[in-house]
Amino acid sequence: MLTVLEAIKLSTEYLEKKGIESARTNAELLLAHILNCSRLDLYLKFDQPLKQNETDQYREYIARRGKYEPLQYITGTVDFFGLRLNVDSSVLIPRPETELLVEIIIEQYKEIPNTKILDIGTGSGNIAIALAKYLENSSVVSIDVNDSALDTAKQNAGLNDVHNVEFIQKDILNNVDFRGIVFDLIVSNPPYVSSEEYEQLQKEITEYEPRNAVTDSEDGLKFYKKISGFASKNLTSGGKLFFEIGIGQSQAVADILRENGFTEIQIQKDYQLIDRIIYGIKQ
Repeated sequence: MLTVLEAIKLSTEYLEKKGIESARTNAELLLAHILNCSRLDLYLKFDQPLKQNETDQYREYIARRGKYEPLQYITGTVDFFGLRLNVDSSVLIPRPETELLVEIIIEQYKEIPNTKILDIGTGSGNIAIALAKYLENSSVVSIDVNDSALDTAKQNAGLNDVHNVEFIQKDILNNVDFRGIVFDLIVSNPPYVSSEEYEQLQKEITEYEPRNAVTDSEDGLKFYKKISGFASKNLTSGGKLFFEIGIGQSQAVADILRENGFTEIQIQKDYQLIDRIIYGIKQ
């Protein structure tokens, strides 16, 4: 029978041959998930033999990862801003860069009660649920065009005991109407990869993540234009619009915000010093 250490070594070698980045980390995380322990706990179990069912499941997981299926889809979970979220192929996998967007909003609104928030393109619900969780007095409306994504988001809200968020099926590209309701804050991490750039992305994205959550099939700016126009009519005076943006998009999105009447535009870099978050105020 394979021991934990032997299984990790063999799996790491296999994933390296397949060209998987951070092969050892992937091998350890997948085995930790099967053994229901932390990755660090594996180091205390190196000599532990794996049961046959554990070996079989691990081989299946490693084979799937070797075909570039994202680790998060294999385990079915991802950690985001202190939350444990379920994910599947109907939703984009939440990225660490998006945690920065949530952090900035919470810092700015943590002392402001009764904030009305709209999250556009919720996916797994990560942004909406995190804001609702940590801005307890806020009310969050979250929309997505994909019914399957909304089902996942609703499930994640329940798993994290978050109740001040409502998920609604709406397509922001098709004249969304909230019947006179205005918001204090609108936030979106929209599809921002251009059709040209999409073809150059890693296989984990192009072969497994939902295409319409990654690219707008145009120049990468379609949703910024549509959402900015929508926000200019559906934000309170002094309300803010927050976006996550792609590499090289900060000036183009800033121009879009200005064209729609937003001022005091701020751009925040991520931990790799890439322009990643942009927001402006409706006058």
